[in-house]
Amino acid sequence: MAKFASVGHCAICAREETLTRHHLIPRTRHHNKRNKREFERAVVRQVVGICRPCHAQIHAFLSEKELEREYNTVAKLKAHPGVASFANWIATKPRGFKAQTNRAQARL
Repeated sequence: MAKFASVGHCAICAREETLTRHHLIPRTRHHNKRNKREFERAVVRQVVGICRPCHAQIHAFLSEKELEREYNTVAKLKAHPGVASFANWIATKPRGFKAQTNRAQARL
């Protein structure tokens, strides 16, 4: 996945950071029949800029199917308890802070 070449504010934690592109509907789900029936193409291709730590946590907490069906907007991602807790925690960290992601623990 290509990265944004810019620095900006993360859509999840609001820190100023180098941003990565997060597809609100994962690319692996773009050709899914249900997806094609429920979403317009412009919606399917939407991306938001989020920092690497938030991006890693989102993918640790949620499967691609969950991202497609239940967490396909920034507001819904922010409402997820694990993502919200992580975002509140990392919002206090300085730019460039690298958080470790424990995928096994995130799924509990």
